[in-house]
Amino acid sequence: MKKTGFLFVLAALAIALAVPCASAQYSADKPLGASAQNAPAYLKNAGISQELNHPLPLADEFTDATGQKTPLGTYFGRRPVMLALVYYNCGMLCPQVLHGMASALSQTGFHAGKEYDVVVASINPDDKTSDAAEAKQQFLKTLGQPDAGKYVHFLIGPQKSINDLSAATGFHYVRVPGPDGKMDQFAHSSVIMIATPDGRMSKYLSGIDYQSRDVRLALIQASNHKIGSFSDMVLLYCCNYTPSQGRYTVAVLRILSIAAMASLLALGGIFYLLSRKPKTRAS
Repeated sequence: MKKTGFLFVLAALAIALAVPCASAQYSADKPLGASAQNAPAYLKNAGISQELNHPLPLADEFTDATGQKTPLGTYFGRRPVMLALVYYNCGMLCPQVLHGMASALSQTGFHAGKEYDVVVASINPDDKTSDAAEAKQQFLKTLGQPDAGKYVHFLIGPQKSINDLSAATGFHYVRVPGPDGKMDQFAHSSVIMIATPDGRMSKYLSGIDYQSRDVRLALIQASNHKIGSFSDMVLLYCCNYTPSQGRYTVAVLRILSIAAMASLLALGGIFYLLSRKPKTRAS
């Protein structure tokens, strides 16, 4: 009877685990609201159109924080790439995006140069290499990998290269006036992106507070599962990437199928044990 009771517990746990997962999926899939409808008119041209599997302009030239001018493709070809478009003199959103990106990466268990590379490009053609260098140092400090500078690239570029990269990633922005009236600010979305080693768009993660789990799973998928562990594969089976939300959500049907299978196995074991005839002792 101890075995029978244990199997009953297994069945109950399997069903109980499925219920919160289902409710989590429901709440995660709710629309985010109509706040965008109340935004200023100029912001309607700023946003993200996810260009999944779209090739990046790898032949376009950019300049890194040391002043070296190279094609964008220099930073691709080996590992998946964490990608962000910002501008370095931004006083509000961009530092939060970069901090969130570095913080999430620091908690993935992955390391720059081993499982991924980082490319950050400015959308402001007036930014300078000194601006890129300063932003890079702050990023590396948050990342907690001081020796990763070789694999973390902060770039500036001419307007044509910026336009090509913006179009390829679906990162739409508009120039807006600052407090002094000068057109030196940019309205844009808060998002980090993941590209495949061969330079194609793979995933978009929105917001400024990125979950390390989502970043890790996105890197694994962008690498075509060449990095990660068995537990990551299980987690990927139980989660779906939701483009409209820019994050991973629980795959309820898959969880329920696993729970149902576990329940059937448990019940089958119970019936088997109950149907066994007790052994008769020799008198």
